[in-house]
Amino acid sequence: MMNWQSWSEFFHMGGYGLYVWGSYGVTLTLLVIESAQAVRRRRHALAHIDRQVRS
Repeated sequence: MMNWQSWSEFFHMGGYGLYVWGSYGVTLTLLVIESAQAVRRRRHALAHIDRQVRS
């Protein structure tokens, strides 16, 4: 069990904080980008279908 005496120690993670928090940051960034692209692709597909139906 990990036990930190302060928030500073928690964020430092025994010297591995940069790697741990960097990994979380990269993962979160990629999830946000992927979600935004999925929404964009869905809107594009629906608009394409709508144009085909109206033609």
